[in-house]
Amino acid sequence: MGNDFKLAVYMLVKKIPQGKVLTYGEIARQVGKPRNARQVGWALHQNVEGSGIPCHRVVNRSGRLAPNFAFDGAEEQRQRLLTEGVSFVDDMHVNLKECL
Repeated sequence: MGNDFKLAVYMLVKKIPQGKVLTYGEIARQVGKPRNARQVGWALHQNVEGSGIPCHRVVNRSGRLAPNFAFDGAEEQRQRLLTEGVSFVDDMHVNLKECL
């Protein structure tokens, strides 16, 4: 995947409002590459802290947090989401019915 794909991913993730999440697969679908959810993850993992791209608002299809979230792991991702009002069904899963 090239820079155009990564840029499209970043532009879409920037539009996710506070208190909401999207899945890797939904992002892939919306940027026209529905079979490339994994590449969405790779693109987000390359994001740099302070870029303004809220990578913490992206979860897997079951609402699970990223165990290797780039900025200090899943607990950091969880704290960022909790601060924004995202609800959870357990320690590692966002309530997708409310936050997707």
